[in-house]
Order: sequence, then structure tokens, then C-alpha cells
Amino acid sequence: MEYAKRIRALAGDGELILGAAGTVIEDGGGRVLLVKRCDCGKWGIPGGLMEYGETMEQTAIREAREETGLDVAADALLGIYSGYFSRWNKTQPIVAAFIAHKIGGELYCDHIETDELGWFGKDDLPEIYSEQHKAILADYFSGGRGFYR
Repeated sequence: MEYAKRIRALAGDGELILGAAGTVIEDGGGRVLLVKRCDCGKWGIPGGLMEYGETMEQTAIREAREETGLDVAADALLGIYSGYFSRWNKTQPIVAAFIAHKIGGELYCDHIETDELGWFGKDDLPEIYSEQHKAILADYFSGGRGFYR
């Protein structure tokens, strides 16, 4: 997030395109791990903005650890999601969404970014906070891969 803050300071309130990544973490039983966000009280996949020098996969893995306490391995690229605008003023995140599985760690909420964690199936999803995350989850549960939206 530090990189994004520095760029925002330079750009003022102008438009920004930012790199980001997220993970759809599978439990092996048809459910995915979602995080309830502290900033809006709604749910989404773990993820966030890239830091300078990271790959999108590294960003996804770091963000999963920060937001859930889990160490994950990325298994596949679900898709690239660039046609959405963030709740931040005048920003457009380009998100690489990865499918991942747990390789270590324990579930943990920091109550700074993440207020709650939960495993959800296709038919019991909670209120999702953004259209981008809704599209990522719909694409994941469709069984397809290689989406570009």
C-alpha cells in the first residue's frame, strides 16, 4: 500500500491505474475463503495492491497471508480483471486473480483490514463488496479459467 500512497501523493486527485492481485483460496470441498472487510463490513476475496518490485503472484500470496494468516500456493490464474473502478476516487485496479490452496499458517483476523473470515460455497455467498469481486467469484464457480474482464 505504500507504493500506492506515494503515487497518489504525486498524482493528486488525478486518475490512477494500479496493479493488484487476489486469491480464491479453495478448501477442497467446494468452498472458498472470504474476508469481511473492516472498511465497509462486506465480503471479498483476499487481495490488494502491488508493491514496487513484486510480481502479481507474489502480491496475491502476500495479501493472503496479511489478510487471513494463511500461507498459500497459487495453482492457476483465474483471470485478469481490468474493467472495474475502485471505491477509491478515480482509480482503476488491474487485478490478477489466482486460484490457490493453503500450505501453512492458521486463520487470523488483524481487525485492521479483515474483521472476519469464512468459508463459503457457491450457493451461500454473503454480500460481496464490489462488482469486480462478484465477477471473480462467478467466474471461479463457473469452472472456467483464463477470463479477461
